[in-house]
Amino acid sequence: MTARTRDNPWLIRTYAGHSTATASNALYRGNLAKGQTGLSVAFDLPTQTGYDSDHVLARGEVGKVGVPICHLGDMATLFDQIPLEQMNTSMTINATAPWLLALYIAVAEQQGADITQLQGTVQNDLIKEYLSRGTYICPPKPSLAMIADVAEYCYTNVPKWNPMNVCSYHLQEAGATPEQELAFALATAISVLDELRPRVPEDDFPVLVGRISFFVNAGIRFVTEMCKMRAFVDLWDEICETRYGVSDPKYRRFRYGVQVNSLGLTEQQPENNVYRILIEMLAVTLSKKARARAVQLPAWNEALGLPRPWDQQWSMRMQQIMAYETDLLEFDDLFDGNPAVDAKVEELKAGARAELANLDAMGGAIAAIDYMKARLVDSNADRVNRIERGETVVVGVNKYTASEPSPLVGADGGIMVVDPAVEQDQIARLDAWRAGRDAAAVKAALDDLRAAASAGRNVMPASIAAAKAGVTTGEWAGVMRAVHGEYRGPTGVSASVSNKTEGLDEIRAAVDAVSDRLGRRLKFLVGKPGLDGHSNGAEQIAFRARDCGMDITYDGIRLTPEEIIATARAQGAHVIGLSILSGSHVPLIADVMERLRGAGLGHIPVMVGGIIPDEDAEKLKSFGVARVYTPKDFELNTIMQDVVSLADPKEFAAE
Repeated sequence: MTARTRDNPWLIRTYAGHSTATASNALYRGNLAKGQTGLSVAFDLPTQTGYDSDHVLARGEVGKVGVPICHLGDMATLFDQIPLEQMNTSMTINATAPWLLALYIAVAEQQGADITQLQGTVQNDLIKEYLSRGTYICPPKPSLAMIADVAEYCYTNVPKWNPMNVCSYHLQEAGATPEQELAFALATAISVLDELRPRVPEDDFPVLVGRISFFVNAGIRFVTEMCKMRAFVDLWDEICETRYGVSDPKYRRFRYGVQVNSLGLTEQQPENNVYRILIEMLAVTLSKKARARAVQLPAWNEALGLPRPWDQQWSMRMQQIMAYETDLLEFDDLFDGNPAVDAKVEELKAGARAELANLDAMGGAIAAIDYMKARLVDSNADRVNRIERGETVVVGVNKYTASEPSPLVGADGGIMVVDPAVEQDQIARLDAWRAGRDAAAVKAALDDLRAAASAGRNVMPASIAAAKAGVTTGEWAGVMRAVHGEYRGPTGVSASVSNKTEGLDEIRAAVDAVSDRLGRRLKFLVGKPGLDGHSNGAEQIAFRARDCGMDITYDGIRLTPEEIIATARAQGAHVIGLSILSGSHVPLIADVMERLRGAGLGHIPVMVGGIIPDEDAEKLKSFGVARVYTPKDFELNTIMQDVVSLADPKEFAAE
């Protein structure tokens, strides 16, 4: 193979943001000084779901999984001393994407930037939020219209900006097969382009198609994942040419960024995650034809909690070594003409085309949301079953489990812990912001925003004006909720028992026996308090409990402690299982346990699952929690046996 002129490397990013805008700004500037070439902003859950930091649902969530941004002042602080005109910024934001982009544009104008030169991406993919991540606000149709508002505004006013990142990343995290990931992501892009097509002149449409980008996942089966990326390239080119008549190959190019698989990172032997991350990065860098435009890698310890700056630096160095020390970028595509690769790519394309035809027959991605959600939950159940049975080997989890203690996990637990005082400090700054703004200007801006949303006009100009007037994130989202209504997405967990009951006979018999002693079917309430939308674990617990013969209630995500208590009382729950993966488990569980006792329901056993350090697990037990589970507790049948034991009146009598 002949060496060639060396390609430029991909954008090197780390996904970062925590605690406060000030702390996150320091982290960004530190990472840029270490050689990072683009920013990737993580927002906290209140910001993602359109709540100010002092909202009741924001309790315990402020600054935990990202940076809280309540208003223009927060956004200005976040990018202090970072010239936005020279930066390429990715913002992982969906339901509030129009608002966060409005704040970003307003800050850029404050800096004196020419906004036509701004470069970056807002994720802005609401469809995958209904399927996998849960940070939606409004129903699908108005949400799709807001995605299009951003794209339409950007194509005219911020032409170098990517107005949407079709995000298949979370689809894989939710259990999608490669074929489902291809089909569901491409169906989402088709829905958006169909919405956009009537909004722009026909001659301009190809340019707008060319601004749609993707954000994908790469798992440990890196040969299949690399073939999946080549399939994405071919299928997108095919869709753009045949469905939309885009003749210029430049506008049909599949442009994507990537974060490799976080789902596969293990709490057990966490140092092994370094190898997993490196191998997964190969899937999106080895093939020149399907190479990522931007890469961000998780840190080795993300199954334990929030990475520290050193952990992020280690992941960034992995990218830099690949880009600058190896000869990867000196060669043409390494896989063109490879018969094994070609065959796998064609197999994936055929499976994706069949699923796309199925979705098209249903009326497209918006109409098929319930179907896609159910398919993901079912595929994830298959994945979990294979790990439990040992058919899928996970080193350190279900094989080769004997281990020395990791020297990387020191006295600090190997993670960063957000100071609980951060929340009150953020609320104090929010109060000061509200007190210092022009109330009349805020009211006028909100009135204009409400009028634009009600009339179906593009909300971006009114959003930018609202940002400059001092409107807050919660106020902006409040207008959208008032105009379009709120939405509760499908859970994907039906009431009917599935055909995945092999090996459950013993537990089903135990459930029957305990139900007889209880005088009715064992009632298991699965709940997700707070704003955490990572519902995969809760769905699989509910799915398995149902197949074990329990009477389950699972109402999905984003429940207040009061709602959980009310459901437990109304439905006569025998056991409550709570899932929280955002790190807000201590304040939320303390609240739930206190309210249970206050409601006279303190006798109901409570189980909790999440990314929970040992010290916090002991704290939860001191609140009265009966069982605590972390990612290392992957055997769902063991958890089911615990549910049966906790519900058994005979067991309680013995105690």
